[in-house]
Amino acid sequence: MRDILFKNRISADNKRKIIVTSEINDAQGVHSVIRRHFVYIIKEVQDNNKTERPAPSVHILKERNTKEHREKFTCKLKGSMLVQNNGKLFLVIFMHSLSVNLSAIPAQDLINN
Repeated sequence: MRDILFKNRISADNKRKIIVTSEINDAQGVHSVIRRHFVYIIKEVQDNNKTERPAPSVHILKERNTKEHREKFTCKLKGSMLVQNNGKLFLVIFMHSLSVNLSAIPAQDLINN
């Protein structure tokens, strides 16, 4: 069984966009849940040199629980970039995240399905 969910949200003023995907899959005795989030915030700026930009960062976390037969992986990336469009300068702040959760399907559930 495989379920996929996709959401695309844009704010009324077109300055914030959020894209979310979620995928749930049961195959070969493994239940996997994969979630991706992409967030973009756009601000118009006047001067490239005076614009304060947030420092880029990357966070990675991996957990493994052998007793419960579970694994989890999370990665978050934050940053910003300057973009020029039609003579205007914009600051785009973004955050991307990926979360993967894996767990074993109990043997009873495999037999019943």
